Amino acid sequence: MRKSNIAFLLLFISAATLFVHGYHPYVEDGEIYLPGVERLLNPALFPVGREFFQSHASMTLFPNLIAIFIRVTHLPFEVGLLLWHLASIFLLLLGVWRLSGLCFPSTRARLASVALVAGLLSLPVAGTALYIMDQYLNPRNLAAFAAIFAVASTLESKYVHALLWIVFAASVHPLMWIYAFSFCALLVFMKRYESRFWPISSKVASEGVAAGVLPFAIPLTQSSPAYHEAAKLHAYHYIQHWTWYELLGLVAPIGLFYWFGKIARAKGWTNLLRLCRAFIIYDVIYIVAALVVDLPERFESLARLQPLRSLHLLYMVMFVIIGGLLGEFVLKNRVWRWLALFVPLSLGMYFAQRSLFPRSATVEWPGRAPRNPWAQAFLWVRYNTPIDAVFAMDPDYMHIEGEDEIGFRCLAQRSRLADAVKDNGVVSMFPLLAEHWFAEVKAQSPWDKLGISDFMRLKQEYGANWVIVQQPGVAGLECPYQNSAVRVCQVP
Repeated sequence: MRKSNIAFLLLFISAATLFVHGYHPYVEDGEIYLPGVERLLNPALFPVGREFFQSHASMTLFPNLIAIFIRVTHLPFEVGLLLWHLASIFLLLLGVWRLSGLCFPSTRARLASVALVAGLLSLPVAGTALYIMDQYLNPRNLAAFAAIFAVASTLESKYVHALLWIVFAASVHPLMWIYAFSFCALLVFMKRYESRFWPISSKVASEGVAAGVLPFAIPLTQSSPAYHEAAKLHAYHYIQHWTWYELLGLVAPIGLFYWFGKIARAKGWTNLLRLCRAFIIYDVIYIVAALVVDLPERFESLARLQPLRSLHLLYMVMFVIIGGLLGEFVLKNRVWRWLALFVPLSLGMYFAQRSLFPRSATVEWPGRAPRNPWAQAFLWVRYNTPIDAVFAMDPDYMHIEGEDEIGFRCLAQRSRLADAVKDNGVVSMFPLLAEHWFAEVKAQSPWDKLGISDFMRLKQEYGANWVIVQQPGVAGLECPYQNSAVRVCQVP
């Protein structure tokens, strides 16, 4: 295929993924990452509580990259976010196209790899609380395509290119680059010594485990009671809390890569064989690392490094390989087989996403009024309250049915007191914030039992001069905005 045709096809597939997986710019971890961008564009924002997003923002160039793009292009903020999100999907699929081409000889295999990864973008990755790619722009999406390009460059022995991709990943995400770097380092080692050290020798295994554990060998942070409360809310950090099917998603790839490797050896596909062998060792290394940092209680604070997020790269490449094998041996040139696979797959992923965000539009287009009543209230706050307003609300508001995990801080662009959903994720990574976080969450709990005197106490102690309460509201509050779900009220 001509390069122009490939680019057009990948652009078309990238756009189509929006209608399958949805686009929700202000949900989930957008509450952590977007305020950093918004404050760069308007430094007057978030006079209170910015420590809960600046901790991440200070360790990555992601906010600067997006803010500079918005300033240079003069595009509306939401348009810029959507363009970056589409670009990250396109670049991921381009990386898949390139990597699959190094593993398989036929164009149909490459197309099947691209189609399968595109169809599974919002698939959960075992028990890591990650998707292959999120339904909104965030640093992980940028690190994802960089990791795929780094692996492809390493296979081609273009090590400078691979290093540049890893440097880019490190600049936008302080953790995810480690997995790409460690895998590429392992791949280089195995390419150099595979004739002497495969099957896996004790030397390779011991050196590999040491390499995998080394990035996590940082000083321990004493775990405080407040930090322990935050950690309890992130059970996925700890392998002992994973369900049986999540554990299956951890160990099953070892068998799959062994099987894929046998096919590759029989066909003489050297690059595919190297990938499969390397990922077997890679998975074992990080399983050992997870057991080391997760199981002893004294290492609780180390679990925040989440060694099993290594599965993100593994799953992406695993589906590249599965797609390529399906295209090569099953789908071939039979159109009905492609339709029989990808139409039900796309419909299944679509309905799964609708169940996650049932009260929001599938694609939340820039400039379009939100359908969700919580989002409507948050937008009213953005345009009708003082820029220095401080809000208090249910610490678990993102888990309320119908709220669709929409972030208040990033959508309303106003300060709020700490919550128990996303801010505790920040605390799990930055334990020094634990006491401050725990005090604010405790002061707002139990939210459904608080009355006007409690809100006045929050105003006196923390400066919270506005509250958002669910219907039917709280007696004695003046509420200039309300809808079917919530009321936005001033504290007297």
